[in-house]
Amino acid sequence: MGEAPAGRKPVLPSPRGPHRPAVQARGAAAPIRPSRTLFRGGAPVNGDALLRLGGEGYPALLASVPDAPDELHLRGTLKTCGALAIVGSRRPTPYGRRMARLLAGQCARQGIVVVSGLARGIDTEAHQAALAAGGLTWAVLGSGLDRVYPQENAKLAEAIVRGGGALLSELPPDAEPKPFHFPRRNRIVSGLSWGTVVVEGGPKSGALITAKAALGQGREVFAVPGPADSPMSEGPLELLRQGALMARDLDDVLSEIPALVQDANRGNEELLSYNDTPSPGVGAGLGAEEGRIMALLAGGSLSLEELSEETGWPTPRLLRSLTELEGRGRILSAPGQRYART
Repeated sequence: MGEAPAGRKPVLPSPRGPHRPAVQARGAAAPIRPSRTLFRGGAPVNGDALLRLGGEGYPALLASVPDAPDELHLRGTLKTCGALAIVGSRRPTPYGRRMARLLAGQCARQGIVVVSGLARGIDTEAHQAALAAGGLTWAVLGSGLDRVYPQENAKLAEAIVRGGGALLSELPPDAEPKPFHFPRRNRIVSGLSWGTVVVEGGPKSGALITAKAALGQGREVFAVPGPADSPMSEGPLELLRQGALMARDLDDVLSEIPALVQDANRGNEELLSYNDTPSPGVGAGLGAEEGRIMALLAGGSLSLEELSEETGWPTPRLLRSLTELEGRGRILSAPGQRYART
């Protein structure tokens, strides 16, 4: 990979066990398990801030990669803790959506930050599931912080900040989204994370660009296996063929990076795992079931089927709570049996 530019810490490879070869791009650094020293820092950075490479508050793990951005615009709260990137197709299958929600929810309940790109599809599912599980999530934009893209995710972006997470961009706040911005921002998604999980994607998916960036940074790459006859499985299956690690759930990730959850817990000592207790301002004044639904809807509208999958409740029970919330003016119903907060 060559020497890191002056002022930047190089990524140092560490020995791997003999059980399997690592997937590795030509010229890429060997995958590492980042040292805990990469996460040491001061107090969390809050609000709107401009973080400069080598300065206070700049994520140390991101600073360790050779092509780290010189400046990083922040909106929200950036804690010093373990993070995992979950990325994938903008046009996922129901299976892909389900797996993204599963992994992100498990991360949140373990105190691991979910990092993604706020794009349609898998990114959106990952952010929403992390919020619904009471966890933290960081979104790296391919536009300025004042130009959230896609626009339909503006409320999700607000929910991320309101939930204690962060929006990040190397671009000026008023920068419009451009096609070439998105491949560049993917290196930040992977650079902030201990590892990258690719859920679904075709052979030219942007998620594979993130995986390649992770390899170049010496980070672990995981792929969720999918149906062999699905076009959306082509990217992950090719990564697995090349030697990427399989990720059926978070346990697969933690078996390779066990220190991830330890560092996440250290950085999130006050983070509560998701339970039926509603968060203040989300389900205040409501019962546990209604509060849980309000938390699930924090990231945007969901269908009756999606709410049923997330809660695991029988339809009659779910409908009773939805009717109660609608009657109290807390949610609105939309065509297609979808529900959203007012």
